[in-house]
Amino acid sequence: MGMTMSQKILAYHAGLDSVKAGQLINAELDMVLGNDITSPVAVKEFGKAGFSCVKCRDRVSMVMDHFTPNKDIKAAEQVKTVRNFANQYGIENFFDVGEMGIEHALLPEKGLVGAGDLVIGADSHTCTYGALGAFSTGVGSTDMAAGMMSNMCWFKVPSAIKFVLKNKPAKYICGKDIILHIIGLIGVDGALYKSMEFVGDGIQYLTIDDRFTICNMAIEAGAKNGIFPVDDTTREYLNGRFKREIRVFEADADAEYERTIEVDLSALKPTVAFPHLPENTRTPEEWGDVKIDQVVIGSCTNGHISDLRIAADILKGKRVAKGVRCIVIPATNTIWKQAMHEGLFDVFVDAGAVVSTPTCGPCLGGHMGILAAGERAVATTNRNFVGRMGHVDSEVYLASPYVAAASAIAGKIATPDQVK
Repeated sequence: MGMTMSQKILAYHAGLDSVKAGQLINAELDMVLGNDITSPVAVKEFGKAGFSCVKCRDRVSMVMDHFTPNKDIKAAEQVKTVRNFANQYGIENFFDVGEMGIEHALLPEKGLVGAGDLVIGADSHTCTYGALGAFSTGVGSTDMAAGMMSNMCWFKVPSAIKFVLKNKPAKYICGKDIILHIIGLIGVDGALYKSMEFVGDGIQYLTIDDRFTICNMAIEAGAKNGIFPVDDTTREYLNGRFKREIRVFEADADAEYERTIEVDLSALKPTVAFPHLPENTRTPEEWGDVKIDQVVIGSCTNGHISDLRIAADILKGKRVAKGVRCIVIPATNTIWKQAMHEGLFDVFVDAGAVVSTPTCGPCLGGHMGILAAGERAVATTNRNFVGRMGHVDSEVYLASPYVAAASAIAGKIATPDQVK
C-alpha cells in the first residue's frame, strides 16, 4: 500500500523507506517553535532535564506574540525568561517587539518553514505550514524542550482523510468559509489525530493565504495536521524566500485514506461558526438578527495582507456602526507596513476602526479587545470556546474578513451584499 503526502514526509525525516498509520517513529526536525506562553514552560523543562545545549540553534524559533508588547508584569517576566534563554544559547530566530509578528504568519514570511519540512511547535495552530507542503503539528512544551536539545521528535504516524476541493468559489467566499464548512460537516473531532490532505482542481483558485487559513484550522477538526500539495502558487511564495531546498512529496496513487470527502467550492455560502464551537456553523438564511458589540479582523488565521485588503474594500467609504468596536490587527510588521503604504489604514481609521501592532491579543483573551459579560464579537480568529475572548458570558462568532467587515458596518452579522 502506498503512502500519503504526510506519511512520505515522516518517512523521509525518520530515514525509513516507508511508514504506515499507527507506527511510532523518531524523526529529525527542520524547525522547533515556541511563543511567549509556551516557551517559558519549555525553558523550565529544558533546565529540569539537565539539558545544557541546543543542538541546532538555527532550527529553533521563539516568537513573542501573544502578550506583546507586554500587557502586565507576568507577561514581561515570561518574555524575560525566554529572552535570557535565547541569549544564553544563541537562538538565531528570536523575535521580540519591533521584529515580531504572529508566529504562524511570521515564520513563512521569513522563509523559516517550507515545502517538505517537518515542523513542531508548542502551539496548536502550528499546522498552518501545511499550506506550503510541510508536515507541521502542535506539541507540548516538554516536546519542544526535547526538540531543542536533540532536533528530534517522536510521532505516531497518522491515518488520513482526503478532501477533494472542486470548482471555483463564488464571490465573497474565501479560505475561512471553506474550512468552517468542512468543520461544520465533520465536527470538531471529525479528523481526530488524522492528516487532512487537500487535493482537487479547486486548489488552483485558492491563494496561499487561503491555504494558510485552511491548514491553520485543521486542528479545530481535531486533526494532527493539514496539508496541500506543492504547486505553482506554493513555489511562487517560496521562491526567493525559503532558506532551504524545496522538497516535494506527492501522495502515491494507491495511498490509503480513511475517507474521501468532496467539497464543491462553487456551492459554498458565507459561513459563520456560532458559539461555542467551530463546528456550530450556519449560513445567511440561518443567522437571524444577531447584534454585536465588537469586530476583530486579524490573527494567525486571517491577518494576512489579502485579508486586510478584503476588509478595506468592504469598509471603504462606510462607517462602523455606532456602538461597535472594530479592531484590525495585521499579522506581521511587514504586513502592517504594506497595509499602511497601500492606504488601508486610512480606510480603517476613516471608517471608525483602530489598527493595532501585530499581536495575538484578543484571540485568546489576552489583551487589545477583551469582551465583557454579555458582549458579542464577530472575529476572523480560529476559536470561539466559552470565555475564549474574555468573560465566560461573552460570545464569539467566527467569520471571514468579508463577513467581519460587513458586520462592523451593519452592527449585526451580515454579508457584504447587505451593506454594499
